[in-house]
Amino acid sequence: MKTSVVAVAAVVTALSVASPNVSMAMDLKLEGKTALVTGSTAGIGYATAKALLQEHAQVIINARTQESVDKAVASLKEATGRAPLTFVGDMSKAEDAARLAKAFPDVDILVNNVGRFMPKEFLQSTDQDWYDTFELNVMSGVRLARYYLPGMKRKNWGRIIFISSESALQIPVESIHYGMSKAAEIAVARGIAETVAQTGITVNSILPGPTRDLDDPRTAEMAKRLGMKSVAEMEEQFFKTRRPTSLIKRFAHPDEVAALVVYVASPLSSATTGAALRVDGGVVKSAF
Repeated sequence: MKTSVVAVAAVVTALSVASPNVSMAMDLKLEGKTALVTGSTAGIGYATAKALLQEHAQVIINARTQESVDKAVASLKEATGRAPLTFVGDMSKAEDAARLAKAFPDVDILVNNVGRFMPKEFLQSTDQDWYDTFELNVMSGVRLARYYLPGMKRKNWGRIIFISSESALQIPVESIHYGMSKAAEIAVARGIAETVAQTGITVNSILPGPTRDLDDPRTAEMAKRLGMKSVAEMEEQFFKTRRPTSLIKRFAHPDEVAALVVYVASPLSSATTGAALRVDGGVVKSAF
């Protein structure tokens, strides 16, 4: 049994652990599987790609620019000792999704992670804001699922995962169009799951809450822009004023979200399908 950063305990208790860097020995049986993670050069996408590589899956990462892809490849190779495959393209564009499917026609695990949060008050939002958000956050996953589902059906095995958000359940007033897109992802995932009932294919959505790598220099830059003295002050104020229902009272680390994603991507999760799985730190005030 090999060492893995993804642990069963993390799947069950990641929201309550004090440290995001919990490690146990476990084999999620992903060796030999090919996974595509869109929008995977930073944040949850990067953490998911890293965890999949550590589980010895073959991983395809994606971003819009060659520069960001190259940087992520170097970082992932340093972190895991393994290099991912790459695709540069804008997943909001149907032609780029088609190029991706042609370049990599055989994918076992599809993680539809790419997305954009664009804060804008409802009365200031334009038709184009809504269309752009829907194209990237929803249609990118719809198109890729259409491309890869037939191959999964032929093998009678596959995983399709949509990275939604707690904003799907608690629509953010500062970005209603974003909340709309995340709610749509839950609906799409459930609908596709219904079409593959009684097969070896599972389709789920995952709902992260507020997630941020506090060691990322961009986090300190954000705190400074907001007039905060430190990242810790920004985090404290955020959970006092913006997400007071949080039970962990802190940002989740991308690795904590990735732990759930990679478990759901594995053969061990074979009875989990059609579900909207929350890794939101208890932000959504509901027992269900």
